[in-house]
Amino acid sequence: MLTAIIDYESGNLHSAQKAFQKMAQEVGAGTVQVTSDPEVVAKADHIVLPGDGAFPSCAAALRASGCFEAMVEAVNRGRPFLGICVGMQLMAQRGFEYEETEGLGWIDATVERITPGDPALKVPHMGWNDLVIDHPHPVLAGLDTGEHAYFVHSYQMRMIDPTQRVAHVDYAGDITAIVARDNCIGLQFHPEKSAAAGLRMIANFLSWRP
Repeated sequence: MLTAIIDYESGNLHSAQKAFQKMAQEVGAGTVQVTSDPEVVAKADHIVLPGDGAFPSCAAALRASGCFEAMVEAVNRGRPFLGICVGMQLMAQRGFEYEETEGLGWIDATVERITPGDPALKVPHMGWNDLVIDHPHPVLAGLDTGEHAYFVHSYQMRMIDPTQRVAHVDYAGDITAIVARDNCIGLQFHPEKSAAAGLRMIANFLSWRP
């Protein structure tokens, strides 16, 4: 069993790597490897796409990386895929941060700036917020509405198909927190920084066989 965390020069992956390695050991999910090698991605049993920064630069870096085609082919073959933060946003059809940018098109949504209904609320949406679970999902097994997750983002997924939204948070209006479709799931928050709930989601993902 191998989980590949794709390194395409978009953020520090050390804390994510440690969290995934810890939970892989606990659930007997084999090894976790941070990699920019397409051969490793192609043979991985689970694929994780992190991402910090702006949507256009992350999208360009991913497409320029050697891993892009290997990742898409593996996901098309049914490999479980997890997008984290901007990695989740890249699953959308397109993003509108600075400029219109094409996404992976795996989730029927666009990525647009957060505009809270209360002008006193600041952007970025930063810190802890309570998840509201909209639909059950295997990666959320053992978790309930009210679990805390840690967010840092200024842009959010606006759903075209609301059935693909698994959970949201309230920030003077709904903000999409988790999306899923087929063998793909995305988390807007950082599971490795989201205490016990985040570790539980990582463990559930590593055990997920869609």
